[in-house]
Amino acid sequence: MFNKLFMSKVWTVSALFSISLALYGIDFSIFGNFREISASFLGNLAFLPIYIIVVTLLFERVLRERERQSVMRKLNMVIGVFFSEFGNRLLKELSVHVVGNEELKKRLRMTGSWKKQDFDAALEYLRRSNQRISIDSDALPGLKQFMVGKRSFLLSLLENQNLLEHENFTDLLWAAFHIVEELEARESFDRIPPSDKEHINGDIMRVFGHLIREWILYMQHLKVDYPYLFSLAVRLNPMIDMPDPLVYQD
Repeated sequence: MFNKLFMSKVWTVSALFSISLALYGIDFSIFGNFREISASFLGNLAFLPIYIIVVTLLFERVLRERERQSVMRKLNMVIGVFFSEFGNRLLKELSVHVVGNEELKKRLRMTGSWKKQDFDAALEYLRRSNQRISIDSDALPGLKQFMVGKRSFLLSLLENQNLLEHENFTDLLWAAFHIVEELEARESFDRIPPSDKEHINGDIMRVFGHLIREWILYMQHLKVDYPYLFSLAVRLNPMIDMPDPLVYQD
């Protein structure tokens, strides 16, 4: 196999070299100026290292971009599984406890006609707004049960090497896993002091901040690359009080 590949390269190089000699021969037979041909050959030869540098850099850049796109496609598949199995429900559960969540839900009521500027506006709103979460002790046991039940799922995502390429999403996973540990460490939430409740709310707000941002970016990805998935995701928008998967005629 190696010998065949080597001989194929030898034949290719020989053929190209022969073509070059033939073209120079035709040039000499027509114009008969060996000095001009020599000068042209040396000029081209002098430019060859620069040409190789330029082509190599461009080729390397193209390869890096193709590799980056390939990694991002794999990452978006993992992110899709995350939201399908865990993120969408968590987003719905936590958004209920956002102080003044009416405005947040209004801003994130996506439609199939959303464009890049709409997603950018939503991200800018999140950046400028000072969201706060206030969860009562009565709601914590249910949240604990749900999140602790997803411990194995979160651990499996953290073991995915491709996620090392996505720092923001990795931060989201770590923040979510931290909440799992915080909630699991408490046997009861009946008589937790206000300071502990504030601490838990702060940790949950950290998760929600990462989660809502990554959700918007993921929805934007679906809108661009997978419109049919985006259509269903819009109908099942966790920021809607009563999402409906059915399609109705306008």
